[in-house]
Amino acid sequence: MQRRLSAILSADIVGYTRLMEIDDISTLNRLKSLRHDLVDPCIATHNGRIVKLMGDGMLVEFASVADAVRCATEIQSTIARAEPQEAQDRRLVYRIGVNLGYIIVDGDDIHGDGVNVAARLQSLADPGGVAIAGIVREHIGSELGVDFEDFGQHSVKNHERPIQVHMARFGHRWQDSPPKRPPAAVIAESEGVSIAVLPFTNMSGDPEQEYFSDGITEDIITDLAKVSALSVIARNSSFIYKGRAVDMKQVGCELGVRYVLEGSVRKAGNKVRIAAQLINGTDGRHVWAERYDRDLEDIFALQDEISKHIVDALKVRLLAKELETITKRGTDNPEAYQIYLMGRSFFNRGHESRSIKAARGLFAKAVDLDPRYARAYAGLSDCDSYLLLANDPAATYDNILDNANRALELDPGLSDAHASRGIAMFTKGLRAEAEAEFELALERDPTSFEANFFYGRNCHAQGQFEKARGLYERTIALKPDDYRAWDQLRAVHISLGHHQEAVQSARECLRLIEGEIAAHPDEPILMCYGGCLLADLGEMERGASWASRAAAIAGDDLRVLYNLACCYAKLGKPAEAIACLERQASGSPTYVASVVAWMKKDSDLDPLRNHPRYLALADRMEAQLAEPPGLIP
Repeated sequence: MQRRLSAILSADIVGYTRLMEIDDISTLNRLKSLRHDLVDPCIATHNGRIVKLMGDGMLVEFASVADAVRCATEIQSTIARAEPQEAQDRRLVYRIGVNLGYIIVDGDDIHGDGVNVAARLQSLADPGGVAIAGIVREHIGSELGVDFEDFGQHSVKNHERPIQVHMARFGHRWQDSPPKRPPAAVIAESEGVSIAVLPFTNMSGDPEQEYFSDGITEDIITDLAKVSALSVIARNSSFIYKGRAVDMKQVGCELGVRYVLEGSVRKAGNKVRIAAQLINGTDGRHVWAERYDRDLEDIFALQDEISKHIVDALKVRLLAKELETITKRGTDNPEAYQIYLMGRSFFNRGHESRSIKAARGLFAKAVDLDPRYARAYAGLSDCDSYLLLANDPAATYDNILDNANRALELDPGLSDAHASRGIAMFTKGLRAEAEAEFELALERDPTSFEANFFYGRNCHAQGQFEKARGLYERTIALKPDDYRAWDQLRAVHISLGHHQEAVQSARECLRLIEGEIAAHPDEPILMCYGGCLLADLGEMERGASWASRAAAIAGDDLRVLYNLACCYAKLGKPAEAIACLERQASGSPTYVASVVAWMKKDSDLDPLRNHPRYLALADRMEAQLAEPPGLIP
């Protein structure tokens, strides 16, 4: 028996027993015709596998959740126009449920929680409708162009927690089945006070000021997250809406929140104007709006005022200790704050060396302006970690640890600083110490991308693949568009022997990589990642083409060469792979130690394990180690 992650479609005909009692032969013939002409071809088109037919029902497995939802919605929208000759109450109408979950494969059959939830979703669906689980809604986003409504939470037999349900309808009229969607007030009450803060629009007329509007948004999210009575959507989830014209009710539905905050920032000289409005995400009603005009020197007082006004508008209690933490900004220097926000903007663009070096320079300038700015020290530590990972000679372990420690001296409760210290310990190979710091970081901020991601890599490096998988999945939930997290999830699934899950992760990662390459065609490491993914998906010729492009512009970048080695290994080119790995020995002692440590666990290099040149290289690199293993390239 095999366990794997799959999208499951469960379908059933509404009122089938009644229809069989009226005319069993006609009903059965119509059902066979419907399947032959419409349903089965649609399933095949979307790469589904019919697991079993159960009278009028069926169970279908898909490797792609997007394919499953496309198939379900296409079936329903087409059936809505079928059988025009039949009376309304005699037409064949499906209810369909779609879930994403783990299943147990037993021969040609499937079992498990993923199947049970799909069946429950099917029973909740309106006639002619499609009900999907919350996790399915998160995966497909709005890319399919289907309007799924929030249907609230529902219990499932033998399932520990209730599931979030979303519903789409396709034009059927079925008088015996009233809508099951609870009133918006009931949904909101069951969820408590939840809010998403969308990226504030830069109204300055200068794209270079984008960092400032993004920074203001991030700080409002951070402030509201400190209020115990609020549930606040993480920054990375909210920022997927940046630059998009969206309907607030759709946002509320997609993110599962009761309220949505949107706004704009206009910065001109020493003046700043911030406009904000709070909207009820269940009905689109405006709850509160305000415009603030201030001098830039008053930016911190202004942020305090905005956060307190939002809390008041939400009618939740703000504890004295929470008010104190909100008003604690880390610096009183507006210029240092602006420079820090610029640094965060570069840091959030991606973790290639050019962006990280630019971010580091800005964090250093912020520290020069305010030597007691803890968040800027944490930023320096983060940047040095990534640069050390890229074999930058200016980045050292001591610098990473010194800046992380300084940040904690200035602000012992700063989650960013604990995450930075954890990354520092991780680069040195101090696994237990790194784990303790990551736990502290996540205790203070469970939505920290760096803490979740590097905690996953810390576990991955030790062969704790199941724990690493969970952390990577949490990282992806926080930032679904980060290709690195998807790639690491792919690798850990390979180590766990989860072939189907690895393929699914590879497909999603490849989609993101292709978008990144379109925006940054001169980044060779993206082509290395893509080549590995294409090899996993069996597209060897295309993968080899990507590897050739990467090799042509790789230069002496050891991190690129390591990933190129992985690509060559999966493409069946051991000589080229080992040649790239042999150049790793020219790195710094810490870098070489880190490469040796990761080579032992890297599933991408499995095709080389018994190659004589690979074994000889591993022995040589072990012999030259001057520091304990740690950093993962």
